[in-house]
Amino acid sequence: MTLYTGINGQRIQVLATDPTDPVDGQLWYNSTSSTLKGAVLSPASAAWATGGNLGTAKSDLAGAGTQTAGLAFKYDTEEYNGTSWAAGGSLNTGRGNLAGAGIQTAALAFGGSSYGSLTEEYDGSSWLAGGNMGSGRGYLAGCGTQTAGLAFGGRPNGNLTEEYDGSSWTAGGNLGTATESPAGAGTQTAGLIFGGYDSGGYTATTQEYNGTSWTSATSLITSRFFLAGAGIQTAALAFGGNEFGAKNNTEEYDGTSWTAGGNLGTARYSLGGAGTQSAGLAFGGIGGFSLTEEYTATPASTTIKTITVS
Repeated sequence: MTLYTGINGQRIQVLATDPTDPVDGQLWYNSTSSTLKGAVLSPASAAWATGGNLGTAKSDLAGAGTQTAGLAFKYDTEEYNGTSWAAGGSLNTGRGNLAGAGIQTAALAFGGSSYGSLTEEYDGSSWLAGGNMGSGRGYLAGCGTQTAGLAFGGRPNGNLTEEYDGSSWTAGGNLGTATESPAGAGTQTAGLIFGGYDSGGYTATTQEYNGTSWTSATSLITSRFFLAGAGIQTAALAFGGNEFGAKNNTEEYDGTSWTAGGNLGTARYSLGGAGTQSAGLAFGGIGGFSLTEEYTATPASTTIKTITVS
């Protein structure tokens, strides 16, 4: 009969308590519970799955909220419950290439083509006028909340940053490089801008905001513009975009570097985004005007199992 020591070159450990950091395949005998136990590693996973279609196909839109309570707006507004979209209150001034921030019941819409200084606030049923931006622009990005919003980049004046306090905008620190059609994530005091289009063409540049100034960070793996973003500064998600054609690339940022995530099922750009790094939401866009996809990322984990003989 072959013994365990003959196969593995060591005996099974006898421990009074389970180890705090077991490795995959490790076996031990718990003398306190008189049981044989082992560790099984579940690898990390990340993938997009199909969600409910938008009621009205659209691109060049903005988003806010979470995967189970999302908001999509351009002219009309739609609310997502994690399964399907329903009509919400329409913007007072519809426009494309705008930016959004906040949550489904307290969202912020600002900027946009032709009406680039307008700001509107959503209360879960209707939009009300907010304070105008100091510098009107479209093709911008934003992040934060309804009472602490951040707007950056865009056309024209693509190096400008503005901060919203719930009633008015004030100037923030300029971007290091003027950028249009980027994506954003984070908060007013911990913002993130990535991708876009600058004087050198499609860019992969990433910058971090600390509430006062922007600093350079690690670039995206794939340069692109007209992409979408979600999450916070230390756990962001970048997806979709255009670089000589629609992209399905997804990347995850940990506050230091970007790594590849699961690709979108349908490549597209000029789409909307919301949610977090582990629970993202992508909707609309050129290449998938009515499509919604939900992102789920699960980190690697180790499970301790009791070994029995049946």
